[in-house]
Amino acid sequence: MPAQRLDRQFERRLAGLVNSREHGVLAGGLKGIEREALRVTPAGRISQAPHPGALGSALTHPHITTDYSEALIELVTPPFAATWELQQYLCDIHQFVYRHLGDELLWVTSMPCVLGGDAEIPIAGFGSSNIGRMKHVYRVGLGLRYGRMMQAISGVHFNYSFPEKFWPVLQAVEEKRKGGQPFIDESYFALLRNYRRFGWLVLYLFGVSPALCRSFFAGREPPADLDPLGRGTLLGAHATSLRMSDLGYRNKSQAGVHVSVNSLQEYVRDLSRLISTPHPEYQALGVEVDGEWRQLNANVLQIENEYYSFIRPKRIVFSGERPTRALMRAGVQYVEMRSLDVGAFDPVGVNERKLYFLEAFAALCLLCVSPPLAAEESARYEDNHVQVASRGREPGLCLWAGQASRPLADWAVELLDQMEGICELLDSGDRARPYATALALQRAKLADPSQLPSARLLDELRRQGVSFFELALGMSRLHRDYFRDLYPPDLRRLGELQTEAEDSLVKQRDIEAADTLDFRAFVDRYLAGTLI
Repeated sequence: MPAQRLDRQFERRLAGLVNSREHGVLAGGLKGIEREALRVTPAGRISQAPHPGALGSALTHPHITTDYSEALIELVTPPFAATWELQQYLCDIHQFVYRHLGDELLWVTSMPCVLGGDAEIPIAGFGSSNIGRMKHVYRVGLGLRYGRMMQAISGVHFNYSFPEKFWPVLQAVEEKRKGGQPFIDESYFALLRNYRRFGWLVLYLFGVSPALCRSFFAGREPPADLDPLGRGTLLGAHATSLRMSDLGYRNKSQAGVHVSVNSLQEYVRDLSRLISTPHPEYQALGVEVDGEWRQLNANVLQIENEYYSFIRPKRIVFSGERPTRALMRAGVQYVEMRSLDVGAFDPVGVNERKLYFLEAFAALCLLCVSPPLAAEESARYEDNHVQVASRGREPGLCLWAGQASRPLADWAVELLDQMEGICELLDSGDRARPYATALALQRAKLADPSQLPSARLLDELRRQGVSFFELALGMSRLHRDYFRDLYPPDLRRLGELQTEAEDSLVKQRDIEAADTLDFRAFVDRYLAGTLI
């Protein structure tokens, strides 16, 4: 489809929203953040201590849990309509966590601290219940399949849902006869396809992991395209996000794995096939060997979450419910953007300007025309993400754009130009114009790539004459001091978090006491989708 026609369709949709009678038609979308961070010792080594009991149960606490490692804490916000409220909650929960970390620090970068190999990365435990054991075994399987080093990388996920009032207006603009959840699902999957097309822009503008500690390659030869800086640092000269490159989450272990985002039905079909298809290498590992569980199954994916994608369609699940079953039951509720590095320069790992931009970018991806993607086409667009992650600041870099390649710089300017009208719509009635301001800051990065966070971090390394480890450790200490010195604290919020921590411990004990199935039967029923 010609680009000029695509632009006209986008402009028609945007004009329809602007001219609708619904005031603030895009305002009020719900936003949430999941922020991961390694707990490290004062000397900067990964913590070997268990998840602090004062933070509650990692299994049942709604806002403080762990990801892969026992030391990889994950802070999850509720959804908020106001960005400032989301940012304030993040600040409060960080302050609460630091009150219970003793002398430990939260590592401020996506790429990890000094590591002595897989054995130094403790796998998260979730208690003795069946669901707790299953979460642990799943992580054991990840470690065997991909190595624990990759699982020590941390990130930030941005969760977003459009306001309810938006959907009937968009339906009218689209002149669709049928609305409701099928229309919402169709629209969210259009967003997912365009995120595959355009999502590299997020890595370019916000990637902040161009360097890492050499210990990440303990016992292995580092890639030839990484340059040494001193004795302990490796960097990608033009990288934006090594976390999202081939040596991070986009590792070759899942090369060739394709999941369609052309529709909810195709998405569930492809994921279900991967979860039920045996994998010879994983079969060789064994599932339960001499009474020891090594993985949940020997299939291409143990469960849905093992498939790493830049963005996911999500629906809150019932206890024991599979994510794909939840999507088929009630449709898409929100999307989870997963390609954000931890903002090393931001105490809570993200900032309001970034959140404003991401909200507008989600609207861009939904409103732009979004034809179906063939598997080969989808793979080429996904490769753009990897190229930008590993060499996005390379002068003259070109990306595949459907029919031919085009300069990243030109494409990025075009996307930001299209976002201008969206930001005006989001800013309607707000004199501060936060969305337009956030967009202007990104334009400045395009005009001067030295302002990109990835360039700033490399500049700090060179300016201070320190290693990646020394820089990240120093910044981790600064962020700890920021939260410890923050005054006055929100005592009401801190009290709520304390109550949630105590309640979560009770909930874990209740779950453990209520188990009646043996573990194998529990796993079989979960994988078969018959627990609920």
